[in-house]
Amino acid sequence: MTPSSSSSRNWLYDVFLSFSGEDIRKNFLTHFLKELDRKLISCFKDSEIERSHSIWPELVQAIRGSKIAVVVFSKNYAFSSWCLNELLEILNCKEEFGQIVIPVFYGLDPSDVRKQTGDFGKIFEKTCNNKTEEVKNRWKEALTDVANILGYHPQNCDDGEATLIEKIVNDVLSKLSLTPSNDFEEFPGLEDHIAEMSLLLDLESEDVRMVGIWGPPGIGKTTIARALFSRLSRRYQGSIFIDSATVSKSIRKYSKANTDDYNMKLHLQKTFLSKLLNIKDAKVDHLGAVRDRLKDMKVLILIDDLDDKVVLDTLVGQNEWFGRGSRIIVVTNDKHLLRSHGIDCIYEVGIPSEEVALEIFCRNAFKKKSPPEGFEKLSVEVASHVGSLPLGLQVLGSSLRGMDKRSGWQRC
Repeated sequence: MTPSSSSSRNWLYDVFLSFSGEDIRKNFLTHFLKELDRKLISCFKDSEIERSHSIWPELVQAIRGSKIAVVVFSKNYAFSSWCLNELLEILNCKEEFGQIVIPVFYGLDPSDVRKQTGDFGKIFEKTCNNKTEEVKNRWKEALTDVANILGYHPQNCDDGEATLIEKIVNDVLSKLSLTPSNDFEEFPGLEDHIAEMSLLLDLESEDVRMVGIWGPPGIGKTTIARALFSRLSRRYQGSIFIDSATVSKSIRKYSKANTDDYNMKLHLQKTFLSKLLNIKDAKVDHLGAVRDRLKDMKVLILIDDLDDKVVLDTLVGQNEWFGRGSRIIVVTNDKHLLRSHGIDCIYEVGIPSEEVALEIFCRNAFKKKSPPEGFEKLSVEVASHVGSLPLGLQVLGSSLRGMDKRSGWQRC
């Protein structure tokens, strides 16, 4: 059976994790989930199942609603018929719509899972007691099929469990097509910024939350914002990235360039809703239109480089305008603008360390993390001369790319 395309599916989660809690809940699982959160990857957690609900239908829904299944085989995985039935459903999803499956062999030889031998095989045989031959064979085939997929084995990772987890999560990012694109590769330290923002965004909360990104011009706020938008937008029913150029273009189309004018506010809301809802001409005849259209929608709104409070109030006036779980991110040089709008969760983008600043410069000047032989001392001097603002380091590095020491470099 040829898998149907998964690109058009509406995913509930990025990852479904199939595991035996007895073996990994207190160590591997805790660290793995924390790393997923750091990278803004959504993962189903069994604690989300409401007590009044039946567990199995909820699990099936979560499996079918996840783009990737990570299966952690451990000693007692085969002890649980729940785990084995999850595996059957995961394989169904792999066949039906191409769900990606990543196996992890935790404290096991992959061949023991593949062939149901060793301690794993003994536990599996006990679980199969009083089961029909058909059920046993289906479980055996599922174990063999998934164990034949290239996965991760801690014994093959010399750098320890933390490094293994990082490798698995980076693989998940890659398979989700969420790895930093060429737009972001020359901005080292980006993942650290994203990790800090993930704490403020608190994506597990169903509350509507507004968060600010604040710092001086050239510090990298817009780069961080665009990376966040790229990473997060798939989670929402609607998403939009607005910058000052978008607002200015909208204003120029209107005869009055006064953003405090009532008709201009209507026009701004109309442009905003048309883009967010992906419709040609949203109907807006009163200033409650944003609330009326979005109050039941989970949306991601990112507003970059705005210094006009009227525009902010017009587009994202109150939390109550948006559906549960919505996130509004406002990027500005003006901290007072955030405070005056009632935004108290603010991420201050700090000056990068000398080490990171040098790497930013080198990535733009040499397309590598560190200076080549003969340019070490000069690179440090030039980078320190510019200061630590990423924009300045990027511009100067790019301008010097390909030059020899006796030309542009010596004039810096």
